[in-house]
Amino acid sequence: MDYINFTKEAEFEYMPVSYQTGTYDQKWMEKLCVQNYAIGAVLTEMYTHAEHLQKTTVVKTRAYDLTIPPGNYGIGVDSKFRSGPYPPLPCCTGVLEANLNSNIIGVAHIGWISRDPQADPQLKGRHAEYGRSVEDLTGVFSIEKFIQLWGNSTCGAISVDWLPCV
Repeated sequence: MDYINFTKEAEFEYMPVSYQTGTYDQKWMEKLCVQNYAIGAVLTEMYTHAEHLQKTTVVKTRAYDLTIPPGNYGIGVDSKFRSGPYPPLPCCTGVLEANLNSNIIGVAHIGWISRDPQADPQLKGRHAEYGRSVEDLTGVFSIEKFIQLWGNSTCGAISVDWLPCV
C-alpha cells in the first residue's frame, strides 16, 4: 500500500524588517499540492500575501494494492474481504482525504480536482474530469474544510447520494 500522511500546524505573523525604507514587502506565502496519481485526485492549498496565518492541515492519501491474489484472507474474515488494511474486493483503488482548518488575513486558494487517471481516446487523449472545486478568498476569514476523494467507489465509508434533477 502506498500512502502519505502529512500534518502541519503553523502560525505566521507578518512583521516588516524596516518601516523606513519600505524595501521589504514580502509577506507570508504557504503552498501545498498533493496528488494521488492512482485515482487522479489533486488537492491544492495556497496562502499568499498573508499578514496573519494560523493553520492546521492534515492530508492522507493511499493507493490500495488490488493485485494480491484472491484467497489470501485472514482467519475469521469474510471471503469478500482481504486481511490487513486492504478494502473489500473489488473496491476502491485509493483515496485522498484532507482536513483544512485556518484563520487568515490575506489571500487563500483552495482547490481540488478528480479525473480519470487513464487518458480517454474519445476525448482526444485527454482525461475525463469527474469533479472540480476552486475557492479563492481575499480578506479576513476562517476556513474549515473536509475533502474526501475516493477512486472507483466509496468503499462503504461515506456515501452521498446526489439529488435528482427535477
